[in-house]
Amino acid sequence: MASNYYPYSKYTRVWIPDPEEVWKAAEITRDYKEGESVLHLKLEDETPLVYSVGPSSNPLPFLRNPDILVGENDLTALSYLHEPAVLHNLRVRFLESNAIYTYCGIVLVAINPYEQLQIYGEEVINAYSGQNMGDMDPHIFAVAEEAFKQMARDERNQSIIVSGESGAGKTVSAKYAMRYFATVGGSSNDTNVEDKVLASSPIMEAIGNAKTTRNDNSSRFGKYIQIGFNKYYHIIGANMRTYLLEKSRVVFQAEDERNYHIFYQLCASASLPEFKDLSLSSAEDFTYTSLGENIFIEGVNDAEDFKKTREAFTLLGVKDSSQNNIFKIIASILHLGNIEICSERDGDSCHILRDDVHLQHFCRLLGVELQQMEHWLCHRKLVTTAETYVKNMTTKQANNARDALAKHIYARMFDWIVEHINKALYTSTKQHSFIGVLDIYGFETFEVNSFEQFCINYANEKLQQQFNSHVFKLEQEEYMKEQIPWTLIDFYDNQPCIDLIEAKLGILDLLDEECKVPKGTDQNWAQKLYQQHSSSAQFQKPRMSNTSFIVVHFADKVEYQCEGFLAKNRDTIYEEQINILKASEFQLVADLFQEKGDVPPAKSRVNVRAMKTVPKVPNKEHRKTVGHQFRSSLHLLMDTLNATTPHYVRCIKPNDYKEAFSFDSSRAVQQLRACGVLETIRISAAGYPSRWTYPDFFSRYRVLMKKSDKASSDKKLVCRNLLEMLIKEPDMFQFGKTKIFFRAGQVAYLEKLRADKFRSACIMIQKTVRGWLQRLRYRKIRKMAIALQRYGRGYLARRYADYLRLTRAAIICQKQFRMVRDQQEYLRVRRAVVTIQAYTRGMFIRRIYQEFLLHHKAMIIQKNVRGWLQRKKFRRARDAAIIIQCAFRRLRAKRQLKQLKIEARSAEHLKKLNTGMENKIVQLQRKMDDQSKEYRTQNEQLKTVNASLGSEVTKLQKELTQLRSQQEDGGQLMSLQEELERLREELQEAHALRKRLEEEHSSEKMDLTQRVEELENENSLLKSEKEELNQRILQNSQSSKEEVSSVSLQSELDQERQRYQNLLKEFSRLEQRYDNLKEEMSLNKFHPGHRRNPSTQSSLESDSNYPSVSTSEIGDTEDSIQLVEEMGVEKAAMDISLFMKLQKRVRELEQERKRLQTTVDKMEELAKRKGSESKGSVLEQETADLAYNNLKRQELESENKKLKNDLNELRKTIAERASQNSSSNELQDSYNLLVSQLKSASEELDARKEEVLILRTQIISTAQLQEDKQNEHTDEPDSVPKVNNSKEPVDKDEALRAYHGLCESKKLLESQLQSQSRQHKDELEALHHQIALLKDDIEKKQELLALSPEARVDYSVQQEITRLTNDNLDLKELVEKLEKNERKLKKQLRIYMKKVQELEAAQAAAQSSRSKQELTRQVTVQRREKDFQGMLEYNKEDEALLLKSLISDMHPSKVSATVPCLPAYILFMCIRHADYINDDQKVESLLTSTINTIKKVLKKNNEDFEMTSFWLANTSRLLHCLKQYSGDEAFMTQNTAKQNEHCLKNFDLAEYRQVLSDLSIQIYQQLIKVAEAAIQPMIVSAMLESESIPSLAGVKPMGYRNRSSSMDTDADSPTSYTVKGLIRQLGQFVTTMRDHGLDPEIVGQVVRQLFHSINTNTLNNLLLRKDVCSWSTGMQLRYNTSQMEEWLRGNNLYQSKAAATLEPIIQVAQLLQVKKKTSQDAEAICSMCTALTTQQIVKILNLYTPLNEFEERVTVAFIRNIQNHLQERNDPGQLLMDTKHIFPVLFPYTPSALSLEMLHIPASLGLEFLLRV
Repeated sequence: MASNYYPYSKYTRVWIPDPEEVWKAAEITRDYKEGESVLHLKLEDETPLVYSVGPSSNPLPFLRNPDILVGENDLTALSYLHEPAVLHNLRVRFLESNAIYTYCGIVLVAINPYEQLQIYGEEVINAYSGQNMGDMDPHIFAVAEEAFKQMARDERNQSIIVSGESGAGKTVSAKYAMRYFATVGGSSNDTNVEDKVLASSPIMEAIGNAKTTRNDNSSRFGKYIQIGFNKYYHIIGANMRTYLLEKSRVVFQAEDERNYHIFYQLCASASLPEFKDLSLSSAEDFTYTSLGENIFIEGVNDAEDFKKTREAFTLLGVKDSSQNNIFKIIASILHLGNIEICSERDGDSCHILRDDVHLQHFCRLLGVELQQMEHWLCHRKLVTTAETYVKNMTTKQANNARDALAKHIYARMFDWIVEHINKALYTSTKQHSFIGVLDIYGFETFEVNSFEQFCINYANEKLQQQFNSHVFKLEQEEYMKEQIPWTLIDFYDNQPCIDLIEAKLGILDLLDEECKVPKGTDQNWAQKLYQQHSSSAQFQKPRMSNTSFIVVHFADKVEYQCEGFLAKNRDTIYEEQINILKASEFQLVADLFQEKGDVPPAKSRVNVRAMKTVPKVPNKEHRKTVGHQFRSSLHLLMDTLNATTPHYVRCIKPNDYKEAFSFDSSRAVQQLRACGVLETIRISAAGYPSRWTYPDFFSRYRVLMKKSDKASSDKKLVCRNLLEMLIKEPDMFQFGKTKIFFRAGQVAYLEKLRADKFRSACIMIQKTVRGWLQRLRYRKIRKMAIALQRYGRGYLARRYADYLRLTRAAIICQKQFRMVRDQQEYLRVRRAVVTIQAYTRGMFIRRIYQEFLLHHKAMIIQKNVRGWLQRKKFRRARDAAIIIQCAFRRLRAKRQLKQLKIEARSAEHLKKLNTGMENKIVQLQRKMDDQSKEYRTQNEQLKTVNASLGSEVTKLQKELTQLRSQQEDGGQLMSLQEELERLREELQEAHALRKRLEEEHSSEKMDLTQRVEELENENSLLKSEKEELNQRILQNSQSSKEEVSSVSLQSELDQERQRYQNLLKEFSRLEQRYDNLKEEMSLNKFHPGHRRNPSTQSSLESDSNYPSVSTSEIGDTEDSIQLVEEMGVEKAAMDISLFMKLQKRVRELEQERKRLQTTVDKMEELAKRKGSESKGSVLEQETADLAYNNLKRQELESENKKLKNDLNELRKTIAERASQNSSSNELQDSYNLLVSQLKSASEELDARKEEVLILRTQIISTAQLQEDKQNEHTDEPDSVPKVNNSKEPVDKDEALRAYHGLCESKKLLESQLQSQSRQHKDELEALHHQIALLKDDIEKKQELLALSPEARVDYSVQQEITRLTNDNLDLKELVEKLEKNERKLKKQLRIYMKKVQELEAAQAAAQSSRSKQELTRQVTVQRREKDFQGMLEYNKEDEALLLKSLISDMHPSKVSATVPCLPAYILFMCIRHADYINDDQKVESLLTSTINTIKKVLKKNNEDFEMTSFWLANTSRLLHCLKQYSGDEAFMTQNTAKQNEHCLKNFDLAEYRQVLSDLSIQIYQQLIKVAEAAIQPMIVSAMLESESIPSLAGVKPMGYRNRSSSMDTDADSPTSYTVKGLIRQLGQFVTTMRDHGLDPEIVGQVVRQLFHSINTNTLNNLLLRKDVCSWSTGMQLRYNTSQMEEWLRGNNLYQSKAAATLEPIIQVAQLLQVKKKTSQDAEAICSMCTALTTQQIVKILNLYTPLNEFEERVTVAFIRNIQNHLQERNDPGQLLMDTKHIFPVLFPYTPSALSLEMLHIPASLGLEFLLRV
């Protein structure tokens, strides 16, 4: 080292011990000289400290690393490797960066955050998959990927050893490692082994985890899971081994702890019906679950966890019956713990109560004898050689035996579950390799340490020994590989401690020996330990105890209490109790306790009984102690680990309070020492811990080199010369083959030299710049001072003059103000005096008035009181007189009543009284009933009823007067009057009820009308919105280049497209899977003598994939969709079945019109060809055409008659049904509607009939002309040349007249057809509108009439009519289908007849050609066959050859020099011909076979970008051709007249257009997949790692991971890609797509998708890498993105929105470059980073790493400020971007300008069998 450099100089930072924080940072304030006894320090809080040092007591403190090295991913990258540096680095990463993972050489240190982090999603797994371990940030997935990669590369088994104390997160880390393997190495078949492996976790957590004081989900056992892989590295199975289950927890839990989770889960679900027979209740009611006094865990739902446990059992194949048996066993353990054992009086025996409910439940659940179990729970059997004794047990012994039985039952059940999990995970497939995950307890030390802690620490001693040897081995291998001389590094060997435990006469050996002694005790065993091992350095005896011992472990000294060691080692269980359980009636319970060697005895007919009971020899396996079993299993585990390549994960518990992101330094240091991390650091520090590659060293320290050295090409020599010049001691560094090795502290020294060099350069620059700035500032200040002085003096003079003027003005203002003030004061006082006088005088006057008023009121009161007293006296006298009169009258009335009673007893009297009364009452009652029934006729009935009632009342009054005159007593009259009053009251009540009902009816009617109006308004609004949306969608589909009117509409369209394309993608995946299965089936069923030809193959595929084409069905579907859109879903669903049939009839009439049009076109073509062809051949051809036309005309007439008859019948049936229900207005309206529609249909039939008649007249006229010509030929056969010459003008005139006549008739027909079609459309729209209105009216009237029975009757009649109409129309439809088939057969017959006639005409022409050679020569000279129609004809047998030549054997190079998309054009021309000849089977077969063949070609070339692009272009072009020539007006706007003539005539291929669109989407997705696979390896290297701007990127020291086995050193060095290479690859893609004729819009979408992939991969990689989050990387990234944008502009692709996908990484580059200090910077960052989520911004700021000491780290306060600013954002919680996202693709319609008749087919394609038509 340089002589002038001493590390302990002023300003050097050091670490000093601290009792609270373990290590505290300080800074040296005075240079320390060797030999001084004190060191002058200053703490971080500026407190001075004198630190004493000495060679023996306090050594010199540890040096601190530079700030640039703090927070490194790998601890071995630190320059100073020691305990405080490791602790500080972990603390900074954990608290400031929230990074829970850190590398320490080959060890991954994982700190439990006690918080759920979003870093374990599938996108994170994809990001780490395939990456080297040092390339990404530390993660458990990186360790798993390293193990997976080494297994595949080295073909060696791997192990991941996860250790740590309880609560450190071992189980979670192991679970995530297994999840990674399940995701990356998923099973190759449908067995879902990976799901089963993951499903074992909830089961094992339920039965093996429990809550402790340190961890809510602590694993109380160790497990080693082997995940098996096949040769393709897919998971095929797994196996689990468990170690040392903590059985004592079943019967005992400390305070604030719980038993195993399964007990509480079962108790929480005890209310379920299937668990009623378990007789469970709350966990508080059972002893084994309530000892910890807290049965709940915060945030945990035991019932929900139990559902997951049951689901996991089911997934692993455990039957419901077995699950129920397991739950019975668990419940029986709880009941066993509640069995109360009572002591007898003597104290030496005990008993169980007879009515103990829990004992009954225990025996019932396990199916054992109650009496036997009751007996053997309180007794035990002693067997000697001579006799067998039954001995009573004390209460304590019985309780211990009961607890031992409970522990034994649970342990056996635990083993059974593990065994069945292994059976479910077992596979018969040969295992190629495996990865083991060891989740085992870490080093433990408590206040009281017993047998469990001893075994755990023994296992950790073995694992630490294996770890030390592996680390040492890797260190030495690194030195040997780099050819560096090395000496043996001394490392801690814990073999003496292991020998103390497991050697002969060791602790375990003496423990087993003491267990064999009949009366062995823990005290005797302890004394033996003292005697045997007192001289051992690893064994110590405590001073204050004779029943404990101390073992010096590698981590710490641990004192063990001997009490309970023997009992736990023996694990004693009484055989009698086990025998009872073996005899259980439940097979599962009996199987649990069967030993492995036990074989059920064979049944024998003869029973042999021994004379004397022979004691059963105990099984050898039964004699094995727990310690012996654990030692054997541990040795087996170590053998397995030594045969694999280990990977280490050390879990650290940051605090004991389970607080999120809280770091306790003392607890962390304790665990770091215990888990071996510091031992790794010590081994690394003993050699050369810092390593640099030559290029990295040259790039980092080039500033220390001379200018001549920088230009040298030999970087190794330059580095060697530099180090020899800077570091004088040669032992401080070594030169390897590829790296430079440094001792500890040398990198820090080099960093100091580099910082000094930069500092001196900065000082020089600052000095010069500051001097220039100061001089510039001085001149500016002097100039400004002079100007200020000049302006200041002028300002002071002007201000003084203003002062004088203001002083004079102020005096004048003061004078005037004082005068006004005094005047106002005088006036105010005067007004106040006048006001007081006025109010005083008024007050006196009011007082006098009040006195007069009071006297007057008193006189009025006296007058009224006196009058009241007199009236009161008068009333009292009058009331007394009245009372006397009443008494007298009552006496007289009683006498009269007595006389009337006597008379009333006579019958004659009663008859007289009742004469006429009953009839009158009945008559009144009847009239009242009639009145209540007829309340609807309101006013008129009321008048009549009132009149009748009035007359009756008069009659009754007359009768009453007569009766009163006849009889002296008026009692009966009073009763009649009362009855009359009652009837009147009832009448009034009836009137009131009627009025109330009318009011309610009217109010309800008003409400309904208002509601209907609201619904109508809402419906109109919805219709208007729907129409607007439809218009927007149509505008978007017509022109893809137009601006989108609404962003929300576009997003909805994109979502719909994406959803549809995802479904399509899933369909293609399932179809691919189906094809694979079909191939496998075909391979399994292959016979050597059979081979399927292409035709049969295509037919099979067509049957399975695509339906046949039916134009009528397509039309029906389209019309029904349109009807639903116009009328709404509910209304259309009501009447669409009625009107679809009638509309179908109209469509068929339209088809007839098209057929007639084709007939006219054919006749026009015949007229054109007439002048150029020979007369003889023309006559024969025309006779054949005339015969054909006559036949067709007759058929049309017959069909029209049938249609007319059907329509008349339909009209009659509807009229009859309408007349039957003529009372209903709704039915009458519907009848009128149907009649009008039938009239329109009949009018169309008449129009068609007229067209037929016109055609008939034209055909007859042409036939007569031809007959005249033929007669002229026959009259003069000898002078044929002369007649021809003379009659030539006449023939021409006749032909022209015929032609013009045909043209006029054609125009007439076209105009009529157009007018009729327009009229038909208008009528249809009117009908749709009327239907909607009628339906609204019907719904309203049904709602209004719902209350009356008449409305129900009308509604049922209407429903019946509708049903009958539907049935009638269905029958009509069936008849129409039959007629359609008949017409189809007739059509084929006509075609055959025409072909026969053509053959006959050809033969006649051949015969006439012999006599007319001149005419024949004229025909051949014309060469009319050159006038092609753009069609290609082929035979059905040549279809397979056509597809083979055009698709299967096609390569893009064959058609590179021709028109782009030539195969698509050829296929469409073939389809056109099939359509031209009206062969639907040929069209269907060709299209179906084409689609299937394209799929096969793409499946064969699924990784070829050129082939995929080629067939995407051809498929989309074929789709565009089907649209362009479909005949739809929407697709014909850009066609030429000739192209419009080439439109399809007979078939509507809309369904196949949809299938081709789906196929195009699938090919597009495959194209994206292939392109992304090609650029995937290039993205990260080109965008983040390549040095686009030379000498800008800085290099930091890297740790062990960049030199570990994760780098494939055997292979060639990985290719370093640049941005130019990436752009070159993208350019090749674009050129290929454009050469193949792919639409520019599709090319833009492909580029956009690829740019999205570049963005997501770059951003995800940057978010997981600390080394690239720096200022220089931001500069490089911004430069690279600008290069990409420039490439887009150069290729005219900037409008494809591809540049917008780069916005996130552009903002990342800006974020890395901007200032990050003040709150203004925080606001600027928040407003700038709109494309990044809050989590991504915070993650990048946490990862930001300065490469130089001049750069500042981002403070925690600044990050918190950013988070506060971004709280309002509703960002998703996902950190990484979705790399699998695919934008929805849109194929815009782009018609071709190519004329099909001009297309040239190269001869190289081998398509000679195609004939141009």
